[in-house]
Amino acid sequence: MAAQTLLIKGGRIIDPACGLDKTADLLLSEGKVSRIADNLTAAGAQIIDASRLIVCPGLIDVHVHLREPGDEDEETIETGTAAAVAGGFTSVACMPNTKPPLDDEASIEFICHQSQRVGSCNVYPVGAITKGRQGKELAEMGQMVRSGAVAFSDDGCGVANTQLMIQALNYVRMFDKPILQHCEDADVVGSGVMNGGATAVRLGLPGISPIAEELMLQRDLTLIRSTGARYHVCHISTARAVELVRQAKAAGLPVTAEACTHHLVLTEQECASYDPNFKMNPPLRTMDDVEACRRGVADGTIDCLATDHAPHGIQEKELEFLTAPFGIIGLETALPLFIKALIEPGLMDWPAMIDRLTVRPAKLLSINKGTLAVGADADVTLIDPQCRWTIDVNQFRSKSRNCPFHGWQVTGRAVMTLVGGEIKHQLSHMAVA
Repeated sequence: MAAQTLLIKGGRIIDPACGLDKTADLLLSEGKVSRIADNLTAAGAQIIDASRLIVCPGLIDVHVHLREPGDEDEETIETGTAAAVAGGFTSVACMPNTKPPLDDEASIEFICHQSQRVGSCNVYPVGAITKGRQGKELAEMGQMVRSGAVAFSDDGCGVANTQLMIQALNYVRMFDKPILQHCEDADVVGSGVMNGGATAVRLGLPGISPIAEELMLQRDLTLIRSTGARYHVCHISTARAVELVRQAKAAGLPVTAEACTHHLVLTEQECASYDPNFKMNPPLRTMDDVEACRRGVADGTIDCLATDHAPHGIQEKELEFLTAPFGIIGLETALPLFIKALIEPGLMDWPAMIDRLTVRPAKLLSINKGTLAVGADADVTLIDPQCRWTIDVNQFRSKSRNCPFHGWQVTGRAVMTLVGGEIKHQLSHMAVA
């Protein structure tokens, strides 16, 4: 549906960027937010009834894997962005561990071109820190910034070489771009496949000690203190790591962090099923870690909520736990699971959670998104907070099915997603008059 004049009537409009939380009407015109007020009318506008719905800026996911180029059998930009809008996300940042990696100007331009061709949600490419993500030589960051890279990461691999990490931090500071670090000491990880501890011993599986995450984070915080570069902790998972970020923020360091859905709703105990859909990196941790991550989101220590959407083919995830790849998909299930982890226990309210899904991700990526201010792009998500539904992987838009939440009954759902004033997703009962 082409961008046109749309009048969204009677919704609870929540825009943390503007401090807005009230029932009103929202007028969208020519792909922009035109007006927010009570009892609006607009000649020729199509009407969307948003009574009993939350109307908020389009959700932003700072951490997804779209697998294109190289693994199009698992996901493509087209299918991944279709999954995104189905989950209420209007913007995503895609990680560079493709084949070949996003480590030069041409690869960044490819992502931008493909996403524009598909025309679903906004896709912001994250460039690799090092060439080939090999951790040996810096990639051409300046050229990638020129082509549209919004941040840099070797996600899946932490940058182990300290001198190289110092160079990377000094380099990105010139462009005011963040490093998105996968905090993990590979030497500590070894052949681990789940959280290290008593549960791993009981299950006979090699463990990944929480120290792996905390060692690299501690090193990097020392480097940030020296360089002043912007630094973001990907998929934080341990209580100690949350506390380190809290202390760094208190000291005024330019540090941010994200928590992923699975680290807020699942624990290492799930691995007792030996179901590879519970195998992820960082691994599922203890309940104490889960609670620490939830508190970190609630008190603002953790800035962003993300999915780490990681598609894999069915044949891969049907391997035994030891040999199956890490990762799960999450774009289409994130919203109700964040509700389950944060709102239902009373840890935070809707404006606070939407802040972690809009304003702060936009600030991290330095993109002009995450608000419904007049003149802003008409990226809007309509949420039914009372919708009860059952997660069914067979209904997913994603190509992959590696999801541990199949069959879960959840509450809350994106019922309509608009990008630039165009309806990109709507449930069948959402009529436009």
